[in-house]
Amino acid sequence: MATSVIAGPNSHICSFMSNILNIYKMPQLLYGPAPQKEDNIHALFFHQVFPDQSIEIKGILSLLLYLKWKWIGLVFQRTESGERFVKNAVTTFPQKGVCFEFMEQLAMETFSDDILVTFRELIKMFVVIMNGTSNVVILHCENQVTVIFRMFPYASDFEEIPIQRKDKVWIMTAQMEFTSLSFQRMRGMDFFHGAISFAVSSKEISGFKHFVQTRKPTAEKEDHLTRLFWEQAFLCSFPSLDKDIEIMCTGEENLESLPNAIFDTTMTGQSYSIYNAVYAVGNALRAVLSPRFKYKVRAANERLVTVNQEAWQLHHYLRTLSFNNSVGDEIVFNKNGELGTGFDILNWIALPNQTFLKVKIGRVDPTASQDKPLTISVENMTWPNEFNKTLPLSVCNGNCHSGYSKFKIEGRPFCCYDCLPCAKGKISNKTDAGDCSQCSDNQYPNKAQNRCILKRIIFLSYKEPLGITLTSVAFFCSVISAMVLGIFIKYQDTPIVKANNRNLTYVLLIALLLSFLCTLLFIGQPDQVKCLMRQTAFSIFFSVALSCMLGKTTIVVLAFMATKPGSQIRKWVGKRLAISIVLACSLLQIMICVGWLTISPPFADSDMHSMPEEIVLECNEGSTTMFYTVLGFLGLLTAISFTVAFFARKLPDSFNEAKFITFSMLVFCSVWISFVPTYLSTKGKYTVAVEIFSILASAAGLLCCIFSPKCYIIFLRPDLNKKEQLIKR
Repeated sequence: MATSVIAGPNSHICSFMSNILNIYKMPQLLYGPAPQKEDNIHALFFHQVFPDQSIEIKGILSLLLYLKWKWIGLVFQRTESGERFVKNAVTTFPQKGVCFEFMEQLAMETFSDDILVTFRELIKMFVVIMNGTSNVVILHCENQVTVIFRMFPYASDFEEIPIQRKDKVWIMTAQMEFTSLSFQRMRGMDFFHGAISFAVSSKEISGFKHFVQTRKPTAEKEDHLTRLFWEQAFLCSFPSLDKDIEIMCTGEENLESLPNAIFDTTMTGQSYSIYNAVYAVGNALRAVLSPRFKYKVRAANERLVTVNQEAWQLHHYLRTLSFNNSVGDEIVFNKNGELGTGFDILNWIALPNQTFLKVKIGRVDPTASQDKPLTISVENMTWPNEFNKTLPLSVCNGNCHSGYSKFKIEGRPFCCYDCLPCAKGKISNKTDAGDCSQCSDNQYPNKAQNRCILKRIIFLSYKEPLGITLTSVAFFCSVISAMVLGIFIKYQDTPIVKANNRNLTYVLLIALLLSFLCTLLFIGQPDQVKCLMRQTAFSIFFSVALSCMLGKTTIVVLAFMATKPGSQIRKWVGKRLAISIVLACSLLQIMICVGWLTISPPFADSDMHSMPEEIVLECNEGSTTMFYTVLGFLGLLTAISFTVAFFARKLPDSFNEAKFITFSMLVFCSVWISFVPTYLSTKGKYTVAVEIFSILASAAGLLCCIFSPKCYIIFLRPDLNKKEQLIKR
């Protein structure tokens, strides 16, 4: 009586068998993928010496990712195992960036299949595969399906196919059988040259090859399977009354002469699984039949009696057994009835003599880490001839190089994309980047946009030509101002100096001198002290200078108005009025600056965005409103001074400087009106240079327009610098 059944690898046949065997609760050891378990009770009858299918899928995916194959085809058989494989693959592969160009299915093998229908389906599939741009195709079919695929190269012999054969890298799952029928010896194996297959991990067992090679069909008369194989393998026939014999089988033919495609004498993965299954059943039977469990004590007279052993009793022992086979591998089933073995990865090399070599190139280890279940040696692999001994590419389109990012093409799988250059300011430093990344604020992209470079730190320095030029001009103008002040002090008692309120003249020259010098606060690396002082110093000094000119022209106008009979203005004319004007205007500007420094003072800052490749060290004005309020007040003083001077320009005074003040105000206004748009349109250190230039130009305009005529009279026309000239006018 049978105690267990070893079956596989055709899972759909196993499912039919299990429906019958489950009635007898008979253990079933499978060396192929198990059929879908309907419930926990149903699952108890299955014991798999074949690894779980999820391990194989994970191994295939790891292989694809390792070899960077992202664009693949899939051919599967319309069976329960095939549909389960496709479902798992379609779920897991896209998550890792692998997508399918096509998924072709073969009908399940039945005894009633029409060979012509099958062949036409084969032709259609051949066209799809050969038309595909993917160089890698996964095959998941039951055993003996290789018979169909080995007919691919000869399909054009039977029907006209509008496409030529192209080499593909075939990846075959472990349940596919490479041995085939005898007529296959006439069909070359080159179609699968360079293929990759998964096989249950196995080891060579001592004596196995000798055992296989010494098998003879005459050893046992009832061994009909061996006799049938012998006839197909050696193309001969044993004596029979019902058929004519062309070549008679002797039974002494040499099995070693058969090509591997017909008979493989090595320990294949399937053979190793069957070997372990037989040993597992043997060990379970030994446990069941051991004296400990074979007899029990009768309660009445304490006699030992034999206990009937049933097949269902093996389940417990199969699930709990643990032993080492003859090569030292531990055989133990987990709680799901699965043997925790892995897969070997084999590279198939077709030889001209109708044989092939199986070269082990890697392994899938289920006990390894989740990230690295695969070990493989690519340098030892053989590829299909068309790829000229180089690793084939299998991608929908070329890689997007660094500096580019992927852009999805509508209506195509996600593996197909365009490559777009990164936007300005962004980079991608890896191949096939999903998106470009922004450089940090202190970096900028290089020209190729594949890495970030640190920005240079810049500021208006004393060491660069622009800084040296502005500093030299500032010192030169300061020296000129100091010289003019010295001249006016030396000639303070002359009419031309006394006629125009010499005290205001001294204050004006000192204010201009300080205005020139304050530009030095704008040059050099900004710090907190410089930032607090430079705008306030500039605005206060200029306010003093402009208020001095306003005071001068106001006194002149009032002086001539006071000469009219009965005028009440005479009491306003005097030095106090001029000093009051200067103090009032200057104090008002000082109050604005104090408010600015109190509310939102300027501070040292770095501008990382204005210049694409530079970090500009600058002074942040704090409150832009207060900054333009200060400039606005200077503009108001300028407008009032210009208006008063314009009305006083024709007054009869030999030394009347109102017309010079009018011209200087025109220069001043021209400079600062052009300053605003220029300041707003420049970036970086040139913004500071624009303000320095405006300060120097406007101050130099005041100095030149007002004091050059006086210096001309003092040195070149001393005859005009006399009291008689003043009285004459």
